[in-house]
Amino acid sequence: MKPRVLLTHPLIKEAMDYLSSQTELELGTSGDFLPPSELAEKIKDKEGLLCFLSDTIDRELIEKAPFLRAISNCAVGTNNIDLKLARNRGITVTNTPDILTESTADLTLALILATTRRLIEADDFCRQGQFKGWKIDLFLGQGLPGKTLGIIGLGQIGQAVARKAQAFGLKIIYYNRHRLSPEKEMNLKAEYRHLDSLLAEADIISIHASLNPESYHLIAKDKLALIKKSAVVINVARGAIVDEKALAEALKTGRIWAAGFDVYEHEPRIEPELLSLKNVVLLPHIGSATYETRLKMSFMAVNNLIEALAGKTPANLVKDS
Repeated sequence: MKPRVLLTHPLIKEAMDYLSSQTELELGTSGDFLPPSELAEKIKDKEGLLCFLSDTIDRELIEKAPFLRAISNCAVGTNNIDLKLARNRGITVTNTPDILTESTADLTLALILATTRRLIEADDFCRQGQFKGWKIDLFLGQGLPGKTLGIIGLGQIGQAVARKAQAFGLKIIYYNRHRLSPEKEMNLKAEYRHLDSLLAEADIISIHASLNPESYHLIAKDKLALIKKSAVVINVARGAIVDEKALAEALKTGRIWAAGFDVYEHEPRIEPELLSLKNVVLLPHIGSATYETRLKMSFMAVNNLIEALAGKTPANLVKDS
């Protein structure tokens, strides 16, 4: 008998078809993500769950799923899952690491260019019929060569950003909980800084840290006060690493020059103050959104789940709680 599986939201079709062939599959919804009450109802008889970062798999939900043996998260992060309870219940949890590194790093560079060169403002200007001809001071932005990029969190994505950023003539400094080896620093041409020093020195600050109790609101009002008035802040990691209200105020008053977001503290809700600011670029969490990457993510999540339900050790087992 095939294992009973709940897929909370559609995957790329090829991967979803394969999952359907290997399991007794129920698709939770083809529209918006399921509210907790509906998710709890659908999961109560399931052995496997394939979910996404927008699904909250907390104690209340897990306790309503007595047959659940495996949770496959189609994401790198697992802060949406109560890992401690899952481990205590003997539930295998997997994720999709490494596969989205390059696409997310590419989007980071796109946000850096969009903010420093004011691309969204200029696009809106043209669409509104305001372009009357070339002017020497029209939408003056900031050049990248010779500027300093400060990367907070130099994991796989942060390192990919560092490598790509060198092509734009950017100097790389970084802050990480654990300093890299001298060999790796040399290969990346990256210099270590303590967080306060990085914030004060960098012209562009790009956040790639994981979300945990130590990094929650890591960039809050006191840290924002250290940043240059001409600086740009980019967040493609997790929204709650930044105090969005404090950053919005700094952007509104001109205390910080610009910012680019792909993630939000209360996603999918966006801080209302940000929506009205012209010096902010807002994206709907599309860091890994290339067809190639999302297809690989989908199949990785499916294979993780199938392996776990077969009693095998999945390739992408989440070990820490």
